[in-house]
Amino acid sequence: MNRADLSKQPEQVSAMFDDVSTKYDRMNAVLSVGNDALWRIATTRAVGPAVGERILDLAAGTGTSSAALARNGAQVVAADFSPGMIAVGRDKYADRSDIQFVEADATALPFADEEFDATTISFGLRNVVRPKDALAEMLRVTKPGGRIVICEFSTPTLAPMRAAYNLYLERVMPLVAGVASSNAEAYTYLNDSIRAWPSQPELAAWLREAGYEHVAYRNLTGGIVALHRGIKPA
Repeated sequence: MNRADLSKQPEQVSAMFDDVSTKYDRMNAVLSVGNDALWRIATTRAVGPAVGERILDLAAGTGTSSAALARNGAQVVAADFSPGMIAVGRDKYADRSDIQFVEADATALPFADEEFDATTISFGLRNVVRPKDALAEMLRVTKPGGRIVICEFSTPTLAPMRAAYNLYLERVMPLVAGVASSNAEAYTYLNDSIRAWPSQPELAAWLREAGYEHVAYRNLTGGIVALHRGIKPA
């Protein structure tokens, strides 16, 4: 089985996601206890897709988040660096002309400057070997005045919630992944990468450093997940 480590070498991470691609959506629902649907709704609302807009959904996986973004009439490019994920997504949404699947590296996007009205990434920035480079690329391909929305695992704000969440990551998630996943070791990486990820204020600082304005974030599920937003200067 393929398992990436915190060096996040692109080939390792891509191969790991290829391994879990066919059961990825189901495992997300199981491991999040159904909260993944609520987080997706919140992310879609934060992006605010409109008819005629062109939106980049980075680390789109099998396209579940892209379909939600396209529901209001936007044209969505679902980009991911896992060929396995892209293949599942293309098959899943073969009848959708409003979703285009593209294999892409987040640190070297194959798109023109100022091509998208909005860019978004859900639970994917954490897997990029150089996340600050990915933020710079997302800024580059966004139109002036366009927006970025990041949905990512984060740091629970209250001590009891942090303790319960850490217990879940250490004890419960490995057991569930061992039974239900096609690559249980991939979820050991998930655990490690969540623990190593920066806090909400630090990620907000990265966005400002990249050049975004009006940066803000809000916590979901007590800070287990956080939504970060920013605007590219007009």
